[in-house]
Amino acid sequence: MLFLAVFALLAASASAAFQPHYSFSPSVGSRGGTSFAITGEDRITAVRVWDTYGGHIRGIQFRYGFVWSSVAGFSYGDLHDLDLFDDEAIIQISGKYSHYVQSVVFNTNMGRSLFAGQPYGHSFNMYPENSGAELRFISGRVHGGITSIGAHWAVFEPNFNHTGR
Repeated sequence: MLFLAVFALLAASASAAFQPHYSFSPSVGSRGGTSFAITGEDRITAVRVWDTYGGHIRGIQFRYGFVWSSVAGFSYGDLHDLDLFDDEAIIQISGKYSHYVQSVVFNTNMGRSLFAGQPYGHSFNMYPENSGAELRFISGRVHGGITSIGAHWAVFEPNFNHTGR
């Protein structure tokens, strides 16, 4: 009996140790246009989204630490932005899409949200497989606006050396 209890404890520990630290939410949208990826080395600390009145998402930009990424799409239209607090992270992206990404909602682990665009089209909802993971970068396509978007999630490890040195 003791053997079974120890075996069950070891099996539970092993499965917890192999929880995925990375997951991917597949792209939604029309697949037309030029591909993009918004990436950075640090944690995402702010988000900017541009939309057009009654239209779609024109551009997205992240700040990693203190450094702004390049804009995916266009910095044209109405600007919506969200500065994240210390230890705040994006844990969900949802919205609507048709040919373009029509609307996007970035939700944080502190219950705050950034909403941009018009809710028209098919719904999507993206979130990490691991409850400790957060948004690390997005990828997609752009042609006159954001035509598709996918999310890449990972557990943020601030002491991880990205260069291997």
